[in-house]
This record gives sequence, structure tokens and C-alpha cells, in this order.
Amino acid sequence: MPKSQVRKKKVYTPPADIRPATTGAAAGKPSPVWVPALACALLIAGIAWLVLYYLSSQQYPVMSWGYWNLGVGFGSMVASLIVFTRWR
Repeated sequence: MPKSQVRKKKVYTPPADIRPATTGAAAGKPSPVWVPALACALLIAGIAWLVLYYLSSQQYPVMSWGYWNLGVGFGSMVASLIVFTRWR
């Protein structure tokens, strides 16, 4: 049986006039120091708010807010996750 011919593949060379586009002026720059500090502070504050709310039998931090204290605690933790997405 005859052997099939081997095709040589051409080596890909990207065009020289096209460069990869950056996603803005801040692409590749590290984030400021306050970004992770703020995110950690929001996360710790949210957890502390919820722990204080539960350990005080729902009397503290603000008794008149009732279950909105849960919203403040979880909202603080969600805000920290949003800030964490900006960290490079």
C-alpha cells in the first residue's frame, strides 16, 4: 500500500500592524492600598455587626431597626465583595 503524502503546515505569524488592545488606561496597574483595606474592613464590620446582633438577643447594635440589622450586616459583606472585585 502506498504511503500518504505528509503535508507541511505553515508556521503562523501574526500580523505586525495589529497589537492587542488594552482595556483602558488602568490596565495592568496595581490597585491603591486602600482598596483591600476597605474591603477587609467592610467584611469584618459586617461579620461583627451580625455577631453582635445575634449574641445580644437582637437588642444591639440598633434595637429599633429590628431585622434590618441583618440587612446592614449582609449589605456590608456584599459591599466588601464588590470592592474586592476592584483589587488587582
